[in-house]
Amino acid sequence: MFHRIGKKYRETALIKLIALGLVLGIIIAIAAPAAVPAVAVLGDLFVRALKGIAPVLVFVLVMNALAQKNSDASASMKPIVRLYIVATFCASLVAVAYSFAFPTTLHLQVTDAQLAPPSGIIEVLHNLILSVVDNPIHALATANYIGILGWACLAGIALHSAGDSTKAMLNDFAKTVTKIVQWVIRFAPFGIMGLVANAIGTSGLGALVGYIQILGVLLAAFFSVALIMNPLIVYLHIHRNPYPLVWTTLKESGLYAFFTRSSAANIPVNLSLCERLGLNEDTYSISIPLGATINMSGAAITIAVLSLAAAHTLGISVDLPTALLLCIVSTIGACGASGVAGGSLLLIPVACASFGIGNDIAMQVVGVGFIIGVIQDACETALNSSTDVLFTATAEFAQRAKDGTLHDEDMVPHSN
Repeated sequence: MFHRIGKKYRETALIKLIALGLVLGIIIAIAAPAAVPAVAVLGDLFVRALKGIAPVLVFVLVMNALAQKNSDASASMKPIVRLYIVATFCASLVAVAYSFAFPTTLHLQVTDAQLAPPSGIIEVLHNLILSVVDNPIHALATANYIGILGWACLAGIALHSAGDSTKAMLNDFAKTVTKIVQWVIRFAPFGIMGLVANAIGTSGLGALVGYIQILGVLLAAFFSVALIMNPLIVYLHIHRNPYPLVWTTLKESGLYAFFTRSSAANIPVNLSLCERLGLNEDTYSISIPLGATINMSGAAITIAVLSLAAAHTLGISVDLPTALLLCIVSTIGACGASGVAGGSLLLIPVACASFGIGNDIAMQVVGVGFIIGVIQDACETALNSSTDVLFTATAEFAQRAKDGTLHDEDMVPHSN
């Protein structure tokens, strides 16, 4: 019987299980408050597991990405990569603007000893520099994400000239850590049930208001980037109405990604769409898989919004220079986000560290992210995946526009 239950659990979509865990958590908090302390243990266990694996994940993924980086990429890839990075940075700016306009307070368990807010950008930079040169073992043990990121970059650059067997082993190690993260995330429905039950049991149904508001801010940023910022970027490159191409990518790529919740799983869909748009196969065969890794506008939004929500909850004042630094950290973090569902959430501690927010609190914010992840992660992935095709096409269409060979019908895909 337990075997059949376990098999059914593994075969059921994670998004359905998370939704069920969310509902059960609310029901337990309202109907059986005496059971809340016991159920809350599941939430604590989930957060503790994330705290344990997240530092290793960040270190291994960033190191592997830099070690495997192809330095012989063709010149045609440069404008696409430039678009990926610029769009991701601009998305984080949009996220910061929405967070400033609609500050959100989350339900977090905080003690005074955990709170050490920086006084301004000078202290932030000072702490940042000192954190970068922390002992790498100490950085991993204490979840110093800035130090982890710094040493991972150095190790990755040093390993770039290593032999193929070493790179293959490193890649296998990265896949192994990612697999462990997938196992932890499969426990998310139980963890979310415990987190929601504890939040409502402690603060009442008012705790849900913070979840709804933070989700609203995220969705507003997602849609603003997809329907305003990205079309503007496309227009500035091709000087034509960008919306036929934008709608095409959202409908034929974003819709699939919304339900699969995986940029990697959506790669075949994007390759097919690029073919029907008549793009150069030598280019899109590289740019689409690459985009599934580094073109993460949605992830940058998630990291920035949730980090600023944590700062607002703790009463940390964030000035404009610090916010700009957060945009840079969010962009770098988004490019290293794991390909698993909810992978961007595990990069939130990196951004929180910029504000002096400890790992214990940051991981509570990650837990909040998983609670709203039923909708947030689907929309984030739809934005990430659709823009892989959008900017691959934009780079090629911009060159055609310069050559005078771009026609309006080129921006509409051919039928199969």
